[in-house]
Parts: sequence; structure tokens; C-alpha cells
Amino acid sequence: MIYPKIPLAQSIIQICLAKGITTIIISPGSRNAPLTIGFVSNPAFQCYSIADERSAAFFALGIAQQTLQPVALVCTSGSALLNYYPAFAEAFYSQIPLIVISADRPQSKIDIGDGQTIRQENVFINHSLYNANLNEVVSKTNDFKINEAIDLALHKKGPVHINAPFEEPLYETVSELSVDVMVNGFANLNALSTIENISEFATIWNNSTKKMILVGVNEPNLISEKTISALAQDESVVVMTETTSNVNHPSFINNIDTIITPFTHEEFEDFRPEVLVTFGGMIVSKRIKAFLRKYKPKHHWHIDTLRAYDTFSALTKHFEVNPNTFFEVFLPLTEMVESDYFEKLEAVKLLRKQKHENYLAKIEFSDFKVFEKVIQSLPKNSQLQISNSSAIRYAQLIAIDPSVEVYCNRGTSGIDGSTSTAIGAAVANKKQTFFITGDIGFLYDSNALWNNYIPKNFKIILINNGGGGIFRILPGHEETPIFNTFFETSHGLTAEHLAKMYGFEYSIANDETSLVKELDAFYSQNEKPSILEIFTPTLDNDRILLQYFKELV
Repeated sequence: MIYPKIPLAQSIIQICLAKGITTIIISPGSRNAPLTIGFVSNPAFQCYSIADERSAAFFALGIAQQTLQPVALVCTSGSALLNYYPAFAEAFYSQIPLIVISADRPQSKIDIGDGQTIRQENVFINHSLYNANLNEVVSKTNDFKINEAIDLALHKKGPVHINAPFEEPLYETVSELSVDVMVNGFANLNALSTIENISEFATIWNNSTKKMILVGVNEPNLISEKTISALAQDESVVVMTETTSNVNHPSFINNIDTIITPFTHEEFEDFRPEVLVTFGGMIVSKRIKAFLRKYKPKHHWHIDTLRAYDTFSALTKHFEVNPNTFFEVFLPLTEMVESDYFEKLEAVKLLRKQKHENYLAKIEFSDFKVFEKVIQSLPKNSQLQISNSSAIRYAQLIAIDPSVEVYCNRGTSGIDGSTSTAIGAAVANKKQTFFITGDIGFLYDSNALWNNYIPKNFKIILINNGGGGIFRILPGHEETPIFNTFFETSHGLTAEHLAKMYGFEYSIANDETSLVKELDAFYSQNEKPSILEIFTPTLDNDRILLQYFKELV
């Protein structure tokens, strides 16, 4: 076996191996050569080489999103490390385990005018669960910091930073280890969590006739069928789920904006829940957030082992357990109460469904029509990755088959690494993966395609409306040179040449007929990754979407 000669590099590699950190994303460089040599030379590690650090970090995020296990990122010194920051912040807010291992110059070389040096220690401090600033000399203190970083990434679900200074020579190797590392266990306090005073909360629940469950970003199959069924049968409970919740039942509301956008003040007041229970990650719908901030519930309980954001300025209780544990203990203490809360909303749901179908049947070709056709045609048991901005908001309006798993980077809601994340997820999850994106997000992350590991059946559905379409539906839109240049970012670019350069199959659609035809061919082609670029009318999309909400009444 080949090992790097530098003892500190040996320590990092051996502790990663001992703790099961075996997926390593490496961005080429020189200062990180000791780590690269050590990881790549050991067949126990699965190593990937991704040149663009920003793309590499989101690629790692996609793998960790699927495996729920920490993925390590390795980079050289200097600005390379800073390019990890967008994905690092996303991992922090989405509670995804990442381990950034940065090679650094020795401390004596910092701030003296030496090349490729920046102040790397604590560079992620605002979004890092732990910062292990190592010393060049191998020590138990170093080992403790490495152990602590890895353990916290896994058990506290987030990103950590290990900064390792290396002095030249960097490329020397040995055939025997020169270090004896210390490997610590981790006391996971979350496993000991209990629900205190649960009976008093059951009393509140049993005395309430309007209870709302709101589910944000959630991994598939997290909530048991028994819990889903129990909530669905309670006439005093309304369950509202987002596309990214991966929680499904015919009685649940999975198109929140369609239901509540046309409400009057009186209807909002009548819909105000007495008890709001939330679990899962970030909520996409701005309308449900605005509703609950204005028409606050008497009680808001959030269920999460780690965090509880007071999204609606109404939080009264944080249950620090996972949702299944909570409901398994809580539901047996509850009673059915007479209520028309579900019945009233079910009537609204049926009305909106008819209005929704009538509207989609008559509109011309547009972004909205594309999302209808694409989402309804997705193969069962596939994985859908969605980019941010307009794409995830349109997806919220269309019913999706419950067998399709849905993901989106909603931690920071940025467009910057959606394609890279989707590719990482496709590598880690062997299901057929589809990625729906807009043109700006796709172009912004085009280096995601500079990747030698893209599965042959990975497919990108690119909706090109000539700019940042979401700005046309936000307040303040005017057709001016300032808007077109500095907000919408109008352009005349396509993906055709990118597809050719990176070896993707490429096809286009520009009306409903060609879209239906191309989708059939798109789904059946699995010899190499594919891009279907769909061109929609820039000036019509916002009008069609805004009119939709007016016609739901």
C-alpha cells in the first residue's frame, strides 16, 4: 500500500477510514497532494475527481443527500476553498453531512505575501458545525479534532471544516504508516431524547377542532404508513404537503398555492388553525408562510431532532425527536373530535381541481403547460431533481405520482449548484434521475457537465424562456432595458453546443406537439445522458401564470 509521507495526511486518511468516510471528492491541486495520493491509493475509498470546486461541492452534496452519510471534499489551498462555500451553506441549512478537508500552507506562510495563501482557518465559521484547525505536528489533539468534526457532521447533520497545513515536499510516499491514530466513539444524545409532558399537549390537541400539519422538505419513506393513515382519518386535521415533502395521501393537500391563493380575508380567518404542527425542512410556498404569519395559530409545534426555525413567529414548542417517534407516542393519546375543518377544505380542493383542469386545458404553450406535460409523464419510481426559482414553484402546482421521489436545494434556495447536485444524486441513487431546470440556473452551473461520472440514463429537461422568468411574476416588473438586463438577464443562448461538447444527446421542443413527441424519445434513450431543451414564449409565461390564480375562484 502507498501512503503519503507526511504524518498529518496519514492521520486524516486513517481516521476517515476508521469512521466509514469512504466517498471522497477531490479537486486537483498541489498542496492537497498528500491527501490525494493517500485517498486514491487505498481501494477502500471511492474517489471522484471534479475540477471545478463549486461544482464538486454540490456534487458531493447530491451524493450525501441520497446516502445520508458524510461525503468528504478535498481541495488545495487558496481560493479553491472559498468555492465550496455555496454548497457548504446549503448543507448547513438543509442538514446534509459534508466534510471539507482543505490543504493549507503552514501558518508561518500566511499573510507574508506568499502565493496561493488566504486565511483559511475558520473561513466557514458562520455555517460550520465544527472547525478543526490542525497543527502540522501529529498529536492526540489533532486526532481529537478530526474525530469530533466527522462525528458532528454525521450526528448533527451538517457541514464541518478540517484545515490541514502541509509543508513541502508534498509528493513523497512511503510503504508503511508512521502514525498510530486515536479513534473516538460519539455519544449521540439525540438517541436519548424523550417527549416530556406529552399528555398536556395531547389535551390541547383533543380540545382543538382545527389542526394543520404542514410538511416541508423531507426524505422519502420517513413517515410510516400508520401515521399517514391516522392523520388522514381525522376530520379535524388538514395535512398540507409540498412537492419536496415526499409525503403522500389522496386526502392531503399537495398544491398549497392553488388552494389558498384566492382566499378572502374571511376565508383565511376561517382557515386559521388552532394548532399547527410542522416537520421537515424549508417551505417553498410564500403564500402559506404569509398566511400563517398574519393569521397565527394559537400553538405551533415543530418536530425535529436538531432545529426549530420560528418561521411564522408563532413557535410554542420544539419536540426534539424524529417525526415518527413523536407520532407513535402522541397519536395513541389523541381523540377524534367533531369538526368540519377537513370537510370544508376538501370542498375547496375539489372546486380548485376542476378550475385547475379547465384552465390548463385552454392555455397556449407556455412554462405552465410544459410543467403539466413533463411532470405528468415522468416514469414511475424515478427520482426528480428540481432547480430553484421558477422551476420549483411551477412544480408545486402540478400533481406528481407518489412513486416519484422529489428533491430540491431549498436550504439557501440558490440556483448556483442545482445541476451539480442532481448529478451527484444520480450517481448515488441508481434510480432513473430526471432534472428539471430553467435556463439561467442551467447556464450558471454549466460546469456541472464537466464530470466523467454522469450516468448514461441521467436526463435534463431544460426550460428556456430566455431569462430569469421568476422576476416577471414578482412585484415591480416593467418591460424596460433595466429590467431585461439587470433582473431578468435576457439572453439568446441555448444548450446545443454545451451538449455536443460534453457528449449529451440533445433535442428540442417549441410547441405542445413537438414536446409530446420528443418526450417519448427522450424517455426511451439511455445510451448516454440527454438534454431536452424546451423553448417557451418569454412574454406570455407570466401572464398565463398570474391569470391562473384569478380563474381558480
